[in-house]
Amino acid sequence: MTTRYLMPVLLGALTVFGSGCTVYQSIGKSTGAFLHPVSGPDFVHIPNDQWSRDNALIYFYRTHSEWAADEIEAPSVYIDDHHYFNIRNDSYTWLEVSPGERHIAMRRPLLGLEGLNGFSLSLIADAVLLVEPGKIYYLRYNELTEPEQPHPELDPEHPLAAGDLQLVPRDYAMRAGEIVSTRFLNSDLLAPNHAATSIVEITEDIDHERALARLDEERELEIERLKAEGKYREAPWYWPFGGGPTVPLEADRKIRQQEIRYAMLEQERERRAEAEGGGSWWRIF
Repeated sequence: MTTRYLMPVLLGALTVFGSGCTVYQSIGKSTGAFLHPVSGPDFVHIPNDQWSRDNALIYFYRTHSEWAADEIEAPSVYIDDHHYFNIRNDSYTWLEVSPGERHIAMRRPLLGLEGLNGFSLSLIADAVLLVEPGKIYYLRYNELTEPEQPHPELDPEHPLAAGDLQLVPRDYAMRAGEIVSTRFLNSDLLAPNHAATSIVEITEDIDHERALARLDEERELEIERLKAEGKYREAPWYWPFGGGPTVPLEADRKIRQQEIRYAMLEQERERRAEAEGGGSWWRIF
């Protein structure tokens, strides 16, 4: 099915389902290099004091090709289901993220629209990348040529070991003609983006939500097991709020620990914000 038929389908779905669905779009942000060539400074690594070794740094770059230079709309880059930028020909940018599993996706837009829930007009990449503290990662996007060999640390079956978007080693990214020849992807009126920054707090919040969702599933399984073992008391018909497991739930303990860790994380954020801002305004009273 061509995009000329897919667009009415997508627009119809948007009308039917409305705001209750996840709509993937980059309207006003997807301008391609044909209309707006990248004009930022030449590639340079960001200074070491601009990111924390407790986190990870991901560089995204796209090498030059005539095909990419003639592009009207540039593909969107998502991390953990959040849109951050559209990558144009001969450009690079970066994001600082918290360690852990980062879901990376690329979608090609059509008039800024890209998909609805699990449906995508053109899904270029969809992968989970495990990033470690203090490490730098290089993601290379090119529709015409692939690296000479896959990343040595990746499983050959990993989605980022083949295809248009691939993880490459530092020495490959730094060779002539690769990332060193690209230019910084500025954010401007014609192609705004939210890259070249730290998204650590966002990714930490996402990890917290994922952990709670995983523990909720674990809790349900634990209750089913306790029922099978006769360690669960059903609620009487006259009092629906009674009943429950007759022994403490291990999942509840883990949920409390997760909530305590997150509360401590929020306190640390507040301390950092106060230190950077010179304290709270109300303290002058």
